[in-house]
Amino acid sequence: MNFELSEEYQDLVDTVREFADEVVAPVSAKHDEEHSFPYAVVDQMADMGLFGLPFPEEFGGMGGDYFALCLALEQLARVDQSVAITLEAGVSLGAMPVYRFGTEEQKREWLPLLASGKALGGFGLTESEAGSDASGTKTTAKLVDGEWVINGTKEFITNSGTDITRLVTVTAVTDTITREDGSVKKEISTILVPSDTPGFKAEKAYNKVGWNASDTHPLTLTDVRVPEANLLGTRGRGYANFLQILDEGRIAIAALATGAAQGCVEESIKYAKERQAFGTNIGSFQSIQFKIARMQARAHTARLAYYDAASRMLAGKPFKTQASIAKLVAGEAAMDNARDATQIFGGYGFINEFTVSRHYRDSKILEVGEGTTEVQLMLIARELGL
Repeated sequence: MNFELSEEYQDLVDTVREFADEVVAPVSAKHDEEHSFPYAVVDQMADMGLFGLPFPEEFGGMGGDYFALCLALEQLARVDQSVAITLEAGVSLGAMPVYRFGTEEQKREWLPLLASGKALGGFGLTESEAGSDASGTKTTAKLVDGEWVINGTKEFITNSGTDITRLVTVTAVTDTITREDGSVKKEISTILVPSDTPGFKAEKAYNKVGWNASDTHPLTLTDVRVPEANLLGTRGRGYANFLQILDEGRIAIAALATGAAQGCVEESIKYAKERQAFGTNIGSFQSIQFKIARMQARAHTARLAYYDAASRMLAGKPFKTQASIAKLVAGEAAMDNARDATQIFGGYGFINEFTVSRHYRDSKILEVGEGTTEVQLMLIARELGL
């Protein structure tokens, strides 16, 4: 078994790493402090083709694969998780559902635009009572005179309110089925909603603990009308299709979390070599050495976990459990490394302008978003027959 990257993959890693260090990192603190979306950075990422990495050239993509996307996410997340999640959500949640389940016409209409990175898409699943339990969806879509009329609200939707947002795919109840025992089953479908559709409104952005340069809004849909042809995939398969998208997305989130964990290692090594205490640099103290060594072990383990899940996915093998393991391990590695890095930096680790402080605030969501730690444990245990 060989974990060495091919020359093509390594060239991508080197290119994105250089971009992250020279372009993203210098403006990260500013965007974090201002809670501002990094349009100039995203525009340069679009020019690099990052938003089209896993899509075929016929749809405006780069002809790469999902692993290439993961490698790019890891390098970006070392220095700025907000930028990384903008790419991850734009691809895996915004464009990927269209690629996986869209009709040929839907793909031709939307994928070139989304793969170009000049426009962003989002996925509207979560509601106030439908998070981990997505079957609790209350948003409705009724077919009236050849149009879907959509009403409801969504919460925590990434890339939903930027100046370049063009599409949000929403889950909605399109019918209810009464079983023999009297219980009611919801038919949940996914529908493409252009963001300029009347009745679609991105509410005021959240004031978040972290990911401050990432765009996140609640959405209100009031008598939103879109053509019947905007149904994405088979009617009634919206929930099942979303679960498939989440399985893939967990690998990407694991890659992002691995980058965050590795970023904390790199910042800690640099600081430990420079910071003087008791007449020497603190990197000479065994307590600091051991802490950083454990941090590196976590990042390495997380990387192996997402490499494994991605390789299974690309080989067409079952990968659901491996994706959950990768997401679990990498999310915890990011949070643990952020905590340890903050301790190594001491008082400076509590100052927002330092990268490790942003990682400390940013990393907690990696144990919550796109499937909580508890959901991953549940899925892994279920696979074990428990």
